Amino acid sequence: MPEPALYSRLAEPLVVEALADSPVVLLHGARQCGKTTLARMLGTKRGYAYISFDDNISRTAAESDPVGFVDSLPSRVILDEVQRVPGLFTTLKAVIDRDRQPGRFLLTGSANVLLLPKLADSLAGRMAIQRLHPLAQCELAGKASHFLEKLFVGDFKHRNVPRLKDELIVRVTAGGYPAALVRPAGRRRANWYRDYIDALIQRDVRDMSRISALDVLPRLLAHAAAHTAQLFNLSELAAPFQLSRPTIGDYVTLLERIFLLERLPPWYSNRASRLVKTPKLHFGDTGLACGLLGVDTGALAADRALFGHLLETFVFQELRKQASWNVRDHAFFHFRDQNMQEVDIVIERGARELAGVEVKASATVTAADFSGLRRLRDVAGKRFVAGVVLYDGETCARFGEGMYAVPIRMLWELR
Repeated sequence: MPEPALYSRLAEPLVVEALADSPVVLLHGARQCGKTTLARMLGTKRGYAYISFDDNISRTAAESDPVGFVDSLPSRVILDEVQRVPGLFTTLKAVIDRDRQPGRFLLTGSANVLLLPKLADSLAGRMAIQRLHPLAQCELAGKASHFLEKLFVGDFKHRNVPRLKDELIVRVTAGGYPAALVRPAGRRRANWYRDYIDALIQRDVRDMSRISALDVLPRLLAHAAAHTAQLFNLSELAAPFQLSRPTIGDYVTLLERIFLLERLPPWYSNRASRLVKTPKLHFGDTGLACGLLGVDTGALAADRALFGHLLETFVFQELRKQASWNVRDHAFFHFRDQNMQEVDIVIERGARELAGVEVKASATVTAADFSGLRRLRDVAGKRFVAGVVLYDGETCARFGEGMYAVPIRMLWELR
């Protein structure tokens, strides 16, 4: 079986920074996104021992006697897949309160503790949390992108770049999981994605929830993949299944906890009452979505509607990845009013700055493509910094004050 290539992760400096001042650092994200590789690489340099709770003996020992288990640990240790032993968090809290030495514990987790309040609260003020996503396009290229910085100063100079064309479809179908990317596109990669989902359900989902209908989850995920970048509609998601809407709603929440789905909240303002306040649903990785849907590059090229939705999710996830290692806080939303004026992605930086990003699968842009961004600017007022239409074209050009058409490849190639 081929080993994933080692990529420089742009979140690394933030983890190092957190280890210097926090007793506990949690590196969390979807399974197989590279958490263990990054943690062990950092740990090797700094003399950390390593324990994985995927190992039955270590997990059973921690569950049976959490106090004794933690007391026996080395002075610096990586605890991998810590979500499998949730009872350990309370014990870690007690140990840290006795000795708040920075960098004692480096944890990794494949469940979002921010959505599990009891776990998050037990280490509040003691634990720094860093999200790790599947690989970003700029990480694959080995160079950081400064797209977000350029966006919030409206600095997109007129220039021409080559179109991506079919390469864009290849990138969308590939996704960002390191272990999937070393496999050839097509059957081998699709098999990896199916095995990945099966393992995830049998391991993490069983640990987190007593779900009787586990066989529903892969089908629900595939159904959600087909609805990515669309308004969240629980009735529509539940329709193919012989389960109640509340049950499907609980399953969606569970899939959010393990980073496979994400609900993007609506952005709205008191200045405009006629705004849609329904979240959008986004899949966690477009490669995984294509694998579940059985869609390869040829099929995706032929289905322009599906490609448009997956491209929007692809761009959204790229922006989320870049924000995850940015020193400034960024919050993500979408915008839509009752006249169907919309912006795919709205980004707030701090309390006073806001920018919009619209995604187009086409090779051309017209002034009409900026209508949603202009509406957002009217509602946001002075907070609005810039609006960008990302498209698969060649020319970066200004379309009026603060409005720009930008080739999609510049999302990860801006230096």
